[in-house]
Amino acid sequence: MRTGLLLGTALVMLAACSPTIDQRGNLPDADNVLAIQPGTSTKDEVSQLLGTPSTIATFDDKIWYYISKRTETVAFFSPDVMDQQVLVVKFDDTDVVQQVALLGMDDANDIEMVDRETPTYGQRLTIIQQLLGNIGRFTKGDQSGGP
Repeated sequence: MRTGLLLGTALVMLAACSPTIDQRGNLPDADNVLAIQPGTSTKDEVSQLLGTPSTIATFDDKIWYYISKRTETVAFFSPDVMDQQVLVVKFDDTDVVQQVALLGMDDANDIEMVDRETPTYGQRLTIIQQLLGNIGRFTKGDQSGGP
């Protein structure tokens, strides 16, 4: 009886550690991507073939991004990126496709976060100073009540 209970517990623990695969975004079908011809396809044609882009460039609405990302998470650990692809479609000023590029994991750049903080001006008050700081600052209003 104990052996069965121990075996069952071990199986449940192993099942909890199995990786979870998460697919986000949707990379367009390769045939649809090949149908886009730089110099001839328009923004409307790209929208009909590929659908709405995942995002549009922040400062230039002439660049569309279709992003796909697959991650694997084991138990409570941070997810690991297994695959990431970005289809970049650039348009010229007349909304005609200028360039189509597929970027993969090899094209990704690691960005190092800056741990500096922006200084704030003024006083740094403790909790006690904040709670007790207004004692005595309020004056009794005019209580004459009328003319």
